[in-house]
Parts: sequence; structure tokens; C-alpha cells
Amino acid sequence: MKTLDAIIIGSGQAGPPLAQKLAAAGRRTALIEKRFVGGTCVNDGCTPTKTMIAAARLSYLSRKAQAFGIPSDPSRLSFPAVMQKKNEVVDSSRSGLERSLQKTANIEVIYGTARFTGPKTVTVNGETLTAEHIFINTGARPAIPGIPGLAEAGYLTSTTILDLEEIPAHLAILGSGYIAMELGQMFRRFGSRVTLLERNAAPLNNEDDDVAAAIVQVLEEENVTFLTNAAVNKVSRKLDGTTELTLMHDGEEKHITCSHLLVAAGRAPNTEELDLSAAGVKTGPGGHIEVNDRLETSAPGVYALGDVKGGPAFTHISYNDHLIVARNILENQALTIKDRLTPYCMFTDPELGRIGLTEKEALKQGFTIKVAHLPLSKVARGIETGETRGLMKAVINADNKQILGAAILSVSGGEIMSVLQMAMMGRITYEQLRDNVFAHPTFSESLNNLFLSLDND
Repeated sequence: MKTLDAIIIGSGQAGPPLAQKLAAAGRRTALIEKRFVGGTCVNDGCTPTKTMIAAARLSYLSRKAQAFGIPSDPSRLSFPAVMQKKNEVVDSSRSGLERSLQKTANIEVIYGTARFTGPKTVTVNGETLTAEHIFINTGARPAIPGIPGLAEAGYLTSTTILDLEEIPAHLAILGSGYIAMELGQMFRRFGSRVTLLERNAAPLNNEDDDVAAAIVQVLEEENVTFLTNAAVNKVSRKLDGTTELTLMHDGEEKHITCSHLLVAAGRAPNTEELDLSAAGVKTGPGGHIEVNDRLETSAPGVYALGDVKGGPAFTHISYNDHLIVARNILENQALTIKDRLTPYCMFTDPELGRIGLTEKEALKQGFTIKVAHLPLSKVARGIETGETRGLMKAVINADNKQILGAAILSVSGGEIMSVLQMAMMGRITYEQLRDNVFAHPTFSESLNNLFLSLDND
């Protein structure tokens, strides 16, 4: 048995920086990775998809450029070149991370599948390791619903779709959450016919109705088709190689034929191979690892970070998790995840930047609120650049005039949202932002008018 100071299982956004901090403190650390370092973000998520989304946006802008008097020919798009660029960016990010880990003293990178064999004891590649602290950062994977015929007919996930060699003629997508929205718009811009199938009455049920409706309108304007109240109950492969979906839509049985089927119906934690019971680590609904506010599991000395523990499944949350445990362990601090702000973006075009409470969440929690609205069609910078789709919305605590949450659907929506996040962190009132001097003409300057709208109510 090899004795170490720390074992990290999984190398997502928490694992590598945590390993480097522990190693710098003189703690001998093993970082175990089953597949590629970097986790979902680098290999299957942010890095590849945002690179491809950038290509899709350039294709979209090349068509739009004609309105500004610039000739363009978007029909010359080369999908193999798009994929080559994506692969280059991913390979660069992954190899850079590998080199950084390998040259760091006190870190041993082990490729293999880890499994608990007892408290604070792990086996990998036939070797047994033990450590005072063990950190689980194994992430999540696409969840596959048990629809009859789905496995036999074949399907794509958010991972395998990144390896396509051709643009789908007709891409059907099960689900209409953030992944479905991003990839649906992207492939529509590449030239696919796209149909999104949602079991519920409307997409994006975690967002306010007006925000969700605005996003749907954007995609519908680009000829993405939405079918809501649509439950797929059978999938089959036809003789010509296409896929047929049998579904109930508004109470009637319908059939849809597509060239490719993407399953984007949520994600499941990667815990099944860990044998968590051997370590005394408890899991909750859906298999997510249960943790307290300090990210400690039910087993002493074992922590869970990132998507595997449930909660907001975002790269930046995983990264912040590592900061909390590192400072608590190495600096004897008492940091927790309680009440931390959770910003996130959906990288459609325009992108959605979100922070804090939605309007419906604020009302449910009993706040007395004011709601500020501003359509992008009234934003000077939007008019000047032809980017008038979207809206800005902020939820205000009427009792103390502070911002409870915001949704910014705009070009650079995440960047504008970050301005409001900083205001929330500094407890700056909406009136201070309303009267603040922002540079003209910028999108952030429109926060003046967003909050001025409250004075006109």
C-alpha cells in the first residue's frame, strides 16, 4: 500500500488546481484520471463547444454582413475545417494542462479507474493507495432516458456530437435546456434543420417565463422548430438509415423522421464505478454525493467537488469548490458554499447571463420586489451594431433597493451580468447604478436606462 497525503479522483476544474495547491504546500498528491485531464469543460464542454459556436456565429454574421454593405458567401463554410479548429483548441488546452501537472513536484498523475476498497483507501491499476484526504471530482455524463428502441436505433450525446464528420440534414434534439439550445442554434447556423422536443409546456423552466420566451423567439427567428408537450415513447431506425421518433404531442400520436438524434435530457453523476459504500460515502437522489457546506462527505476526510455532488453544474462552481477546500485545509479557514452567488451563462447568440434570483424565485421567497425591464431594441449600442435581439431584466428588493438577481439576454450578456454581480457583492443599490457614469456607447451603459425604467412605473 502506498501512503500519500492526498488523493484526487478526477481532473475536472477542481482537481488540477487543488493538486497544485496541495503539492506546493509539500503534500504528496496523486491525481487519478480515467480518460483525459481537464474533465468535461476542456474535452467535451466549454472549450470545444464554444469554439464551434464561435464558428457558427461567424457564419451567421457573414450572412448578416450584407445588411452593412459587405459582400459575403456563408455557403462556403467547411465543416471539416470547423472541427479541425475545435480539435486544435482542445488539444492545446489539454496538453498544456498535462505539461503543467507533470512538471509540478509532489504530483503523480495516474491514468486509470479508481475504486474505493475501504475508508480512505483506493485502488487503481492494481495498486492500493491511502491518504489522509481524498477528493472526488469525477463530474457527470449525459443522462440517457429509457425510451424503447433508443439504444438500438442509436443516438448522439453532447460528447459524441462533437466528433461528427458531416453536418446533420435534420437534427432532432430530446430536451430543450441549455445544452439543447446552444447546440440547436449552432447546427442550425451550420445549415441543419433542427427540431427541439420538450416534454413540458415550455422550455427552460428554471428561467422566468418572459426570459425563456425571448430565447425561444430568437431561435425561432432562425427557423429552429420547438415542439412542447412532446413525449417521445419509441425510437426506431429505418431502412434508409434515418431515425423515426414516435411521440405524443398535445395528446395526439405523431411521427418525426430525422437524420440524427441528440439526447440532451440532463446529466448523471459519475459515481457508479467508485464503490462509494466501501468508503462510507452517502449518495442522494440521482446518485449525487451528499456533502455539507464545507464540501465534506459522510466519510471523514473525503470531499466531493464539482458536478458529482449535484447542485449547480457549472465549471466555475467546481473551480470555486477547490478554493474552499484548499483554504480550509491549508490555511485553517472556515469557508463554506452557503449563500455564494451562482452566476452562469447560456451561450446562445445572444447569450444569456444570469445571476441571483429569478422573479418567480424572489416572489416565492417572500420578497417585496420591483422588476426592471429593457428590450435590446432600445439599447443604443445594440441599434448601432444591429444586435437588437434580447432583453435586460433585474429583480430589486423594494425594501432596500438592492439587486436580488438579473437576466441579461444580449451580446456579451455574461459580461454585463458580471457588472451586476459585482454590484450585488458590494451591496450597491439600483439607484447608484442608475446614476453611475458608464462609458458611451457600451452595452453596460444601458444599465442606466434599465434602472431608470423603475422610475417610470
